[in-house]
Amino acid sequence: ESRVLEAVQLIDRALRQAGLSRPRIAVAALNPHAGDGGAFGREEIEVLAPAVERARLEQMNVRGPYPADTLFVRALAGEFDGVVTMYHDQGQIAMKLTGFERGVSVQGGLAIPITTPAHGTAFDIAGQGKANPEAMRQAFLLACRMGVGRREDPDGRHAPAR
Repeated sequence: ESRVLEAVQLIDRALRQAGLSRPRIAVAALNPHAGDGGAFGREEIEVLAPAVERARLEQMNVRGPYPADTLFVRALAGEFDGVVTMYHDQGQIAMKLTGFERGVSVQGGLAIPITTPAHGTAFDIAGQGKANPEAMRQAFLLACRMGVGRREDPDGRHAPAR
């Protein structure tokens, strides 16, 4: 529960740093159909829902847990600004399918914003004139926005609304 809460806090700070004053955050479920009331696992009941409630008590705009297979459709439609996933590939698959050439990964919780193209270094096509620079451009622009969004507060927890 505490690790899920920490992830929600982290994405809330990162999105505020990127300029959103009250980010809308969703938490993905671990089990199929968000556990279906415990029929497919109890993590949603025992861990995820309590973590979401704790985050809401801290005034974060967070909802969930939602079934992961449909959550990203809602996020892409603009319902959420960020999604907390239960494991790496749960989020990466969705991001790469929808925007591999422009996707950006953010290393959160650090003293400075670190962003990278979602596709990585692409060493397999380096020097061949095949690379699309758009993801790198998007990573750079997001890092700039996050840098501007920070206050002098060294932990970046209180970025101003934009």
